[in-house]
Amino acid sequence: MNYALSVGTALLAGLLLTRLGNKFRLPDVTSYLIAGLLLGPCCIGLLKIPGLGFHTFQDVEVLQPFNNVALGFIAFAIGSEFRLSELKQTGKQALTIGILEGIITTIVVDCVLFVAHLIVPDILTLADVLILGAIAAATAPAATLMVVRQYKAKGDVTSTLLPVVALDDAVGLILFAISYGVAMHLGSPDGANMVSLFVEPLMEIFFSLGIGALLGWILTHVARIFHSNRNRNTLIVSFVILGVTISTAQIHIGPMNFGLSSLLVNMMLGTIFCNCCRKSEDLMSRADRWSAPLITLFFVLSGAELNLFAFGNILVLAVGLTYILSRCLGKYLGGSLSAVIAGSPKTVRKWLGITLFPQAGVALGMAATVGARMGENGMMIRNVVLFGVLVYELIGPSLTKFALTKAGEIKPKNLADE
Repeated sequence: MNYALSVGTALLAGLLLTRLGNKFRLPDVTSYLIAGLLLGPCCIGLLKIPGLGFHTFQDVEVLQPFNNVALGFIAFAIGSEFRLSELKQTGKQALTIGILEGIITTIVVDCVLFVAHLIVPDILTLADVLILGAIAAATAPAATLMVVRQYKAKGDVTSTLLPVVALDDAVGLILFAISYGVAMHLGSPDGANMVSLFVEPLMEIFFSLGIGALLGWILTHVARIFHSNRNRNTLIVSFVILGVTISTAQIHIGPMNFGLSSLLVNMMLGTIFCNCCRKSEDLMSRADRWSAPLITLFFVLSGAELNLFAFGNILVLAVGLTYILSRCLGKYLGGSLSAVIAGSPKTVRKWLGITLFPQAGVALGMAATVGARMGENGMMIRNVVLFGVLVYELIGPSLTKFALTKAGEIKPKNLADE
């Protein structure tokens, strides 16, 4: 397969489909995902035309390094939302909402799926219920950030949303560690390793944030050696790629064996850099422009990864639909209730929950972890999460745009820029 030609075709298809998507007022990220789905192994790829589309899911997987680097840049950009000058106004609210909405979502999904478990216990086990509830807490930062940037959204909802989405990863990982540990303990109380189930995910968060902070500190000091924006931009790109590469390492401490989160490493890298470097705002803006084609490719490849063939079982579809609807309810209630507790403005209470619907990378990572540890017993979880990602990624960005528009943070003049 000619991968260079496939990459070029993917980028071109993504850009062209945004022109069609604009006719229907679709965000660019949704158009990219649809382009990827059309080029993927479930659609055009089936035709096996050389250089056109991705013929197999292995062809998409080969390009995973592009996705990893793009996700690193997205996380780096989200880190800039943690500027201390801005967090003094929204930091306490964002922290309260980020923790509470994740917990509320998990509780709602657990309750709804538990009822489904009572109806079809052979299809949906209690372990599945607990794990899916924890995975539901995770939100996709990439799609949300793309919508905010495309429409230049500004306001209370936006300033609260971006830190909350960033916090979701840490909250989701902690909830996943707890729920997975309880689920495995229920299934095999004698064989469960509590150190690996509970401590390792927490160590992953701790080390990821620590390494990211160290890289951010080094980047800030090394950037002072260079004076041209071109050299500093190259330096930022180098450190983001370095953060992504380091995140592939496995750390062994005694009986513990855990990896690192590229999202958390690069998010902390961006956070430290934006707070310690005086020219960080301009430099990070330049890095965003450089990475634009890479991020476009990221979403096209994400669309190509969606496997429509996994949804042939009607029971999986039924459970998946239940998971999707209950998670939407949990996110909406969680966003609203936590915003009330945090004392947020009325617009945040009303519209924040809808902007938290998108779900992708972190959830898929959790599902992959379940697959590696549970094997065939985790098949239901993987299929349900995959179904959810398909739906959320296709309609989530449009719902985020709708909520921000209703909140008055996407102006008509910005919509006209499409």
